[in-house]
Amino acid sequence: MSIQLTSISKIYGSQTAVNNLSFSAKKGEIVGFLGPNGAGKSTTMKILTGYLQPSEGTVLVNDINVVVNPIKAQKNIGYLPEHNPLYLEMYVKEYLHFVASIHKINKTEIDVVIDRVGLSQESQKKINQLSKGYRQRVGLAAAIIHNPDVLILDEPTTGLDPNQLVEIRALIKELGKDKTVLLSTHIMQEVEAICNRVIIINKGEIVLDESLSSLKENQEQVITVTFDFKIEEQLLLQLPNSNTAENISDNSWKLSFSTKTDMRPKLFDFAQEQGLKILELNSENKNLETLFRELTL
Repeated sequence: MSIQLTSISKIYGSQTAVNNLSFSAKKGEIVGFLGPNGAGKSTTMKILTGYLQPSEGTVLVNDINVVVNPIKAQKNIGYLPEHNPLYLEMYVKEYLHFVASIHKINKTEIDVVIDRVGLSQESQKKINQLSKGYRQRVGLAAAIIHNPDVLILDEPTTGLDPNQLVEIRALIKELGKDKTVLLSTHIMQEVEAICNRVIIINKGEIVLDESLSSLKENQEQVITVTFDFKIEEQLLLQLPNSNTAENISDNSWKLSFSTKTDMRPKLFDFAQEQGLKILELNSENKNLETLFRELTL
């Protein structure tokens, strides 16, 4: 495994930021790492990169113990933190030369990385002259310049315009083909567009760890319906593929079904059989955003 965290905890005084967290990720996986503000995402990423030491537990990157041998582990990691730390008065190429010298990388790699992240036309500018999107590209270039096996990206697309979003997403997907990528974001569409697995944490603990394909397969259909008269819950639960029936108000129900097939025609047939009229009906598929809200409220 490229990344392996075992029983990681981080405690600040009386506050537990991360509590007994365990997961692993392998080469070729792009893992969406989600959670509400204060859930422990950034703390976990800083522990993974060796910036913070865990209070308990073991962190391995390419089988190297990050706590015992941080410098050796960090040679395998590329990290783009949420607040992209750049020397704004430096020129793009000058800054990347500086980063390459730290990693003792051949200077010929700089032009390759600049081209890969789409910075060729901006490489002679000072970083403070760049837009937010191009500054993010500089951060990504710095993170991948030493060709690490593991990429840790904390909110990499914050503040990008729609065109820049598409380009950076495509770049991350390309990088994820031969690397392990851990991607933190608040944008659910981002996870669905880029990732092949999702981990959700809440209050420092994992509440979901699933592949995106599995989540889509098991996606629920949710229908909110209002009838003209009251009806018993037991009757609604007899509908095909019915999971739950929640009474919202006197005649209104929130129904969930374990099927992708549109259940609205069945519901209309049901109402007719019971001598009821449907006054209002709304349908939605239970997507990642809905699941996130349920697990983190």
